[in-house]
Amino acid sequence: MQGDLPGTREILFPLRRSSDAATHDTPAIIPEINRNTTVAEKIAMCLAEERAFGHDFLFIPVSIGCGAVLWFSLDATPSPVILIATFLFVAVLALFVRYKAGIAAAVCGPFAFLLLGMLLADLETRRAGTVVLDTPVTTTITGTVARREVDARGYWRYVVDLTATADPTLSRPPQRISVLSRGGGEPIALGATLRGKVRLSPPSGPALLGLNDFAFTSYFRGIGATGFFYKSPDALVSPVGDARADKGWLEWADMRLYGLRSAIAERIRTTIGGDAGAFAASIITDERQAISAETMEALRLSGLAHIVAISGLNMALASGIFFVGLRLAFSLFPAFAQRWPVKKIAAFAALLMTLAYYLISGFAVSAERAWLMMSVMLIAVLFDQPSLSLRNVAISALIILAFSPSEIMGPSFQMSFAATIALVSAYAFWSRWRTDRERLFIGRKPAWLKVAEMMGAVIGGVITTSLIGGLSTAIYSAEHFHRVTTYGLFANLAAMPLMSLIVMPFALIAMLLMPFGLDAPFLKIMGYGMALVIEVANEVASWGGSAATGRPHGWFIGLASVGFLLLTLLRSRLALLGIPFLLVAFGVSAVTAYRDLPDLLIHEDGDLVALLEDGKVSTTKARPQGFVYGQWQRALLLPEKTVPPDFINGESMANTAGSDSRSKLSPEDMAVVVREMTAALKDAKAGVFTCRKDIWCVASAASGEWIVVLEDCRFAGKACDIADIVVVSRRTSFSQCRSSALLLSRDILRRLGSVEIDFADKREEGVASGLRAAIAGTDRPWSQHRYYDWKSGRFDRDLPQPIIRLLAASQ
Repeated sequence: MQGDLPGTREILFPLRRSSDAATHDTPAIIPEINRNTTVAEKIAMCLAEERAFGHDFLFIPVSIGCGAVLWFSLDATPSPVILIATFLFVAVLALFVRYKAGIAAAVCGPFAFLLLGMLLADLETRRAGTVVLDTPVTTTITGTVARREVDARGYWRYVVDLTATADPTLSRPPQRISVLSRGGGEPIALGATLRGKVRLSPPSGPALLGLNDFAFTSYFRGIGATGFFYKSPDALVSPVGDARADKGWLEWADMRLYGLRSAIAERIRTTIGGDAGAFAASIITDERQAISAETMEALRLSGLAHIVAISGLNMALASGIFFVGLRLAFSLFPAFAQRWPVKKIAAFAALLMTLAYYLISGFAVSAERAWLMMSVMLIAVLFDQPSLSLRNVAISALIILAFSPSEIMGPSFQMSFAATIALVSAYAFWSRWRTDRERLFIGRKPAWLKVAEMMGAVIGGVITTSLIGGLSTAIYSAEHFHRVTTYGLFANLAAMPLMSLIVMPFALIAMLLMPFGLDAPFLKIMGYGMALVIEVANEVASWGGSAATGRPHGWFIGLASVGFLLLTLLRSRLALLGIPFLLVAFGVSAVTAYRDLPDLLIHEDGDLVALLEDGKVSTTKARPQGFVYGQWQRALLLPEKTVPPDFINGESMANTAGSDSRSKLSPEDMAVVVREMTAALKDAKAGVFTCRKDIWCVASAASGEWIVVLEDCRFAGKACDIADIVVVSRRTSFSQCRSSALLLSRDILRRLGSVEIDFADKREEGVASGLRAAIAGTDRPWSQHRYYDWKSGRFDRDLPQPIIRLLAASQ
């Protein structure tokens, strides 16, 4: 009788399935939409379909992530007590109304998870507790080497756990710093104690409002300062004996793992050699510093930079090759394969291999994310669940957000999950389409059709995967890097077969044989594959395959992310709601990309100032094409070449030995400097800086504003008398000019961050109509160091009234 009642089981026991289970043999019962269905009924039916396939679960990590983003984006840290009380109230309310229909049931659950995301962000920030250096300083450090990595020039970068500072002793020293040693000789071993004279600086903030804040990243990585040794550091203690006697077993295991990682990376680099060897080491151990700057730039321009990081691609190839290879090996023994669940055995072995890959990767964030996703998928195989599903991606995201919610603010997290979600969603859609298409065929397919389908699947799969991955990450590439790769599809089409057929298979074999010393031939073949990938990157990069997009609108990332998530996480017609969000996001950014540019740009250290006029950029540096100007160029669509300053020699003075002799200038010499600066300002060509090296730069804007940039604060008072805008890269004894000039000293810039200034119309009072600062108004743990005054030992957040008025005018 049961066979005569199709659908009975489905009606009594409706399935809640993941989105990619379209090929499941028991479909859910979803009412059909027809012409007589009202809009409200259509929406209700679509929502019922989403719930039937378990898509409500997918929005749990989305809600938690939104809460974390909201918490990190606030200008001030909210009270944790209020957050906890609100979360408990909303969570209890959500439990009571979870089975009821209405707005309350639909809102309370997501709102509770949003508050949970804010609490997790607060917890991680308190757990990090990184002390960030407040001001640049030269001191002598003593500390323990926690990490080390060599770069392409042979320089070593050390991550040092500080134990002491001297000459001067820092009143607020960071716990951990990153310092570069440019000297030769043997590197300091992991776990050893070193000492040396260093120049330390706080992690840099955003180069402009809305750009990447490196202090935020450093805070959550525990790095409180960066700098360099003046000469090679001295090793005080060699790591002899059992380090567990002095350290905990976790720290000892961590040190041993990093030692193993360094040894593997060195083995790969020396066996393969060149950039190919450095590239090969990076995809196994995540040591990227040894890759030359030229190769890294080619990889970025060609859209292949994702290969460098240990990402989902590398982890998926490694575990997939191992999993498939082990199953093929088991198939050679039919009796064993029929008696034991070889698929689960291979999945468990691949799970162990993936863990080993993660352990030698240096615990990089991208590797952690890839390891979690692959582990969830392999565990799903052990429990006979679909391995490739959006539910598994959501579980991975939940784990990462639970322990490291700050990662959601970075491009690595956003681009990695965007590509994964888009690919899994596209695969689910293709699976449903393939199932419907195969119903049209009755009987066996012709052999030629099977071959054609197989070839089309391989070629089409590579093309479609590259296209989907490129399009899905373009949103976040434009937001964080202000450029997109235009020929990334062609580069990936050429490089992916090399990675899949040559690089990763031989890398896996080499790693398995390395303990026996039999890895060299396989590493060499891997190196040939890496060299071919580099050639592909260089060729595609030569086509000019990177287009600057400009700084997007402030709403762009939010609107585009909402549209993207709706389009990929929903399977019903509600997914089409994502299209308007995407169109609006790209529309507002296209409009704002060509808005009026600021007139003056000032970096937070005061050393680089740029004057923008008539499509040309004049800077205070002869060669500003560095990291900071590169960000300005992409964000504001500035020209690559700038107008260099005119350097003058000036009159002869008693002391002209350079910047170190400035303190020895006599009163006569200072009078000479003032006279030269005043004359240069009056005679300056419009829109071009004129500079006296290491002392001053002056410029006259076409609209009449006079600008003075000083490296010697003793001339700040005179500069206030003759200029409209005075920028001083040193500490001054006063915070405001007595005249109407706008003063931006080092202390003020520290509290403001990098600055954009719009010149005022001559009919208005003052020299500027608006001032936009990258940091002003924010008081978060990763920016508090900007307000610390080491002389008084307190935090000073006050700003001069003229600055406050200009900031308010720019709101």
